[in-house]
Amino acid sequence: MLEILPKEVREGLEAARKKDLKTRSRLRIRVNEEVFPVLKFWETGFALDAERAPHLRGLVDLYDGSRHLYQCLIIASEEEDGQMKYDFKRKAEAHDRPPLDFAMEENAPVALIERQG
Repeated sequence: MLEILPKEVREGLEAARKKDLKTRSRLRIRVNEEVFPVLKFWETGFALDAERAPHLRGLVDLYDGSRHLYQCLIIASEEEDGQMKYDFKRKAEAHDRPPLDFAMEENAPVALIERQG
Protein backbone atom coordinates (compact mmCIF):
# COMPACT_ATOMS: atom_id res chain seq x y z
CA MET A 1 0.00 0.00 0.00
CA LEU A 2 2.78 2.45 0.87
CA GLU A 3 4.53 1.61 -2.41
CA ILE A 4 2.05 3.76 -4.35
CA LEU A 5 3.02 6.87 -2.37
CA PRO A 6 5.89 9.09 -3.52
CA LYS A 7 9.28 8.40 -1.94
CA GLU A 8 9.30 11.71 -0.03
CA VAL A 9 5.93 10.95 1.56
CA ARG A 10 7.05 7.45 2.60
CA GLU A 11 10.22 8.88 4.14
CA GLY A 12 8.17 11.51 5.97
CA LEU A 13 5.80 8.87 7.34
CA GLU A 14 8.75 6.73 8.50
CA ALA A 15 10.37 9.72 10.23
CA ALA A 16 7.08 10.55 11.98
CA ARG A 17 6.69 6.92 13.10
CA LYS A 18 10.22 6.91 14.58
CA LYS A 19 9.63 10.23 16.32
CA ASP A 20 6.40 8.90 17.83
CA LEU A 21 8.16 5.77 19.13
CA LYS A 22 10.91 7.89 20.71
CA THR A 23 8.52 10.27 22.46
CA ARG A 24 6.22 7.50 23.76
CA SER A 25 9.02 5.49 25.33
CA ARG A 26 10.83 6.73 28.43
CA LEU A 27 13.26 3.82 28.23
CA ARG A 28 16.89 4.68 27.55
CA ILE A 29 20.09 2.68 27.14
CA ARG A 30 23.25 4.20 28.56
CA VAL A 31 26.64 3.08 27.28
CA ASN A 32 29.54 4.91 28.94
CA GLU A 33 28.43 8.54 28.52
CA GLU A 34 26.17 8.01 25.48
CA VAL A 35 22.40 7.65 25.80
CA PHE A 36 20.15 6.02 23.19
CA PRO A 37 16.31 6.03 23.31
CA VAL A 38 14.73 2.55 23.19
CA LEU A 39 12.10 2.27 20.46
CA LYS A 40 10.75 -1.17 21.47
CA PHE A 41 11.34 -3.38 24.49
CA TRP A 42 10.44 -7.03 25.05
CA GLU A 43 11.43 -9.71 27.57
CA THR A 44 14.46 -10.98 25.63
CA GLY A 45 15.72 -7.73 24.08
CA PHE A 46 15.07 -4.26 22.72
CA ALA A 47 15.37 -2.16 19.55
CA LEU A 48 17.13 1.15 18.87
CA ASP A 49 17.12 3.47 15.87
CA ALA A 50 19.53 1.86 13.38
CA GLU A 51 20.74 5.22 12.02
CA ARG A 52 21.79 6.52 15.44
CA ALA A 53 22.86 3.39 17.34
CA PRO A 54 26.10 1.57 16.64
CA HIS A 55 26.39 -2.21 16.77
CA LEU A 56 26.53 -2.35 20.56
CA ARG A 57 27.93 -5.30 22.41
CA GLY A 58 28.70 -5.73 26.07
CA LEU A 59 27.49 -4.15 29.29
CA VAL A 60 24.81 -1.43 29.16
CA ASP A 61 22.43 0.16 31.66
CA LEU A 62 18.68 0.37 31.00
CA TYR A 63 16.79 3.34 32.49
CA ASP A 64 13.13 4.32 32.70
CA GLY A 65 13.47 8.09 32.84
CA SER A 66 15.98 8.56 35.66
CA ARG A 67 15.25 5.23 37.39
CA HIS A 68 17.89 2.56 36.82
CA LEU A 69 16.05 -0.68 35.93
CA TYR A 70 18.60 -3.21 34.67
CA GLN A 71 22.24 -3.80 34.02
CA CYS A 72 22.38 -5.87 30.84
CA LEU A 73 24.88 -7.83 28.81
CA ILE A 74 23.76 -7.49 25.19
CA ILE A 75 24.67 -8.48 21.66
CA ALA A 76 23.45 -6.97 18.37
CA SER A 77 20.99 -9.31 16.70
CA GLU A 78 19.62 -7.96 13.41
CA GLU A 79 18.54 -4.82 11.60
CA GLU A 80 14.93 -4.65 10.48
CA ASP A 81 12.73 -1.73 9.32
CA GLY A 82 15.25 0.92 10.38
CA GLN A 83 15.63 -0.60 13.85
CA MET A 84 18.65 -2.39 15.26
CA LYS A 85 17.57 -5.26 17.50
CA TYR A 86 19.60 -6.42 20.49
CA ASP A 87 19.29 -9.59 22.54
CA PHE A 88 19.98 -9.94 26.25
CA LYS A 89 22.63 -12.45 27.21
CA ARG A 90 22.09 -11.44 30.85
CA LYS A 91 19.66 -8.99 32.45
CA ALA A 92 20.19 -8.21 36.14
CA GLU A 93 17.82 -6.01 38.11
CA ALA A 94 19.46 -2.84 39.42
CA HIS A 95 19.16 -2.05 43.13
CA ASP A 96 19.49 1.30 44.88
CA ARG A 97 21.49 -0.21 47.76
CA PRO A 98 23.81 -3.18 48.20
CA PRO A 99 22.20 -6.53 49.03
CA LEU A 100 22.13 -7.60 52.68
CA ASP A 101 24.20 -10.58 53.77
CA PHE A 102 21.76 -11.45 56.57
CA ALA A 103 18.02 -11.95 56.99
CA MET A 104 16.11 -8.93 58.29
CA GLU A 105 13.52 -9.76 60.90
CA GLU A 106 10.07 -8.37 60.28
CA ASN A 107 9.79 -6.61 63.65
CA ALA A 108 13.42 -5.50 63.90
CA PRO A 109 14.03 -1.97 65.23
CA VAL A 110 15.11 0.67 62.76
CA ALA A 111 17.76 2.05 65.13
CA LEU A 112 19.04 1.55 68.66
CA ILE A 113 19.21 4.33 71.26
CA GLU A 114 22.13 4.16 73.64
CA ARG A 115 21.59 4.67 77.36
CA GLN A 116 23.24 7.65 78.93
CA GLY A 117 24.43 6.43 82.24
